[in-house]
Amino acid sequence: MLPGMNASARPADPRLHTTLCGLSLRTPVLTASGTCGYGPEYAPYLDYHRLGGFTTKSVTRNERPGNEPQRIVEVRGGIINAIGLANVGLERFLSEKMPFIRQMPTAVFVNVAGHSIEDYHVVAERLDAEPAIAGIELNVSCPNVADGLMFGTDARRLAELVSDVRRVVKRAVLVVKLSPNVTDICELARAAIAGGADALSMVNTFVALSVDIQTWRPCLANGTGGLSGPAIKPLALNLVHRVYRDVARAAGVPIIGMGGIQTWADAVEFVLAGATAVAVGTALFIDPAAPMAIADGLSEYVAQRGLDNVAALVGRLRMPGEPAGPEGQAG
Repeated sequence: MLPGMNASARPADPRLHTTLCGLSLRTPVLTASGTCGYGPEYAPYLDYHRLGGFTTKSVTRNERPGNEPQRIVEVRGGIINAIGLANVGLERFLSEKMPFIRQMPTAVFVNVAGHSIEDYHVVAERLDAEPAIAGIELNVSCPNVADGLMFGTDARRLAELVSDVRRVVKRAVLVVKLSPNVTDICELARAAIAGGADALSMVNTFVALSVDIQTWRPCLANGTGGLSGPAIKPLALNLVHRVYRDVARAAGVPIIGMGGIQTWADAVEFVLAGATAVAVGTALFIDPAAPMAIADGLSEYVAQRGLDNVAALVGRLRMPGEPAGPEGQAG
């Protein structure tokens, strides 16, 4: 039996059971794209039976070497990366990575990136034909490649892209990953939903710069990169709540919240802000077992609050001036 596939794993707390666009997830805790490879890399550290879902690193139509090093730098409260969507490409993904994914005992989402609508179309269509893939996440928000924000910052182009991909994704859940590097993220959320997105994941990294004071040059060969980690959590939390309140709630579209989640309390904040599920990314570099610890903490919190299910927390945040009602009272 492969690591991470332990059939005798401790069963998940049924109170953490979550439904995402018809998908049954053991917990609302997923991994975030770009932080844990394609599955085998974290199998020795993560019990996949205890994950709500696993999201692969990006897959593009053709293999990509990524940006030149240095591609990652640690900063206070997080990291800045400019990996540049390095990946094995569609054909190698299907031949080399899918055999492991087909055995994974959790919902698998594949992150898809591209240069053109045709790129996304081709990759998504092939992936939708793989029953082991539960969802396809369109990465339209990578800030560390030349055209990584081409679709993610233009509502018209985003709606066109999602609409095109929607025509070929007939089985898998279609998720759109939104960029925070925009003037109005709600406009992009509306465009994604209008194009046919089943769910939104948010947010991707923030464009950031780190400077080497000895050379007077950027620390990253790419110049700028994407900031992730606890430094962005308050920003991501605000954007999740805005999109939930102004767009997603009325549309009935769930949000997978992410951005600096390290602890179960961070996860609770995102769920209260409107996220149906959460994804853990940068924290995996510090503690590969972080998603399991977060799920355990969520379980204890739900029990302490006397709730039947974690779903009872979704969107329960009440901002100043909004009526509290019974759901806003301390329990």
